[in-house]
Amino acid sequence: MFVLDIFISILFFNFKGVAIGLSKFIALKKYLHHIFNVAFILFLLFSLNMNSYAQSSSDSLNYNIEKKIKSRTLHGKASFYSGKFEGRKTANGEIFSQNKKTAACNKLPLGTWVLITNQSNYKSEIVKINDRLHAKNKRLIDVASSVAKKLDFYKKGLANVTIKVVSKS
Repeated sequence: MFVLDIFISILFFNFKGVAIGLSKFIALKKYLHHIFNVAFILFLLFSLNMNSYAQSSSDSLNYNIEKKIKSRTLHGKASFYSGKFEGRKTANGEIFSQNKKTAACNKLPLGTWVLITNQSNYKSEIVKINDRLHAKNKRLIDVASSVAKKLDFYKKGLANVTIKVVSKS
């Protein structure tokens, strides 16, 4: 408001350097304060509207990505984690456990829940993607050993699987 008061004080004198009347100065000051307040409120409303627009655009984008991901079905080789990873942090910060229903995958976003189906016996399990494979690893997914046991490929070590996205949380 200080800047507005200085501006109004400058306007107290007309362009010829003659002071306008005090009553006109007070009226002008009230008028300009009113205009400033209205402009400020309009600015706030506009910025809030833009934030909600940006949020709705972001939600729409997330929905389109999720819709695209949900329709994906991937086929490839699955393996299971080595015991040396027990207790280590995964890519999303969780602590890895062989007993949890988790997996590592480079093709899907972290936090995605997928249905893994072993193609040799059609056993299925839902797991959460919470880690990444090594960049040079050619396998599609790496699961916890408890999941490998349920899918019945723990003894073989590898299995041909189909992965279908269930949801993205």
